[in-house]
Amino acid sequence: MPEHRRKEHCRSNYTYFVTYRTRWSDNDQYAHLNNSIYYHLFDSVINSYLIAHCGLTPPDSPLIGLVVSSHCQFFAPLSFPDVLDLGLRVVSLGKSSVTYEVGVFKAGEDAPSAVGGYTHVFVDSKSRKSSALDEHLRTGLLKIMGKASVPGAKL
Repeated sequence: MPEHRRKEHCRSNYTYFVTYRTRWSDNDQYAHLNNSIYYHLFDSVINSYLIAHCGLTPPDSPLIGLVVSSHCQFFAPLSFPDVLDLGLRVVSLGKSSVTYEVGVFKAGEDAPSAVGGYTHVFVDSKSRKSSALDEHLRTGLLKIMGKASVPGAKL
């Protein structure tokens, strides 16, 4: 993504934030966060939101989200001991699916160091067949489609 596109993903575009303190073990041999860590971050911010604001209680929830696609674009390196702000928003909400976007920001910076996310298709936890989002889940997800800020958490 060109630099001008990176600027389109400023902090104010995200509606829910958690703070993440990087760990020494997050770095790879090149002294920056290993690519796989970004997917851990996405999973953590998305699932913390689903648990806190959408009523999901893994592994007991009747609906579970399965990842069907994922992506990440990198703009600037991050490394231990950086403190990160992970911004979350919903970019698409269907009958049984939701697409999330996560902006990974170095604390205090307005432009992201990476932007990524994934799409969940929600299925019945027993049959694994696609199921419509229940009202609590849909209501919680709709809250992060807008600009209103939702209090964050720390990871």
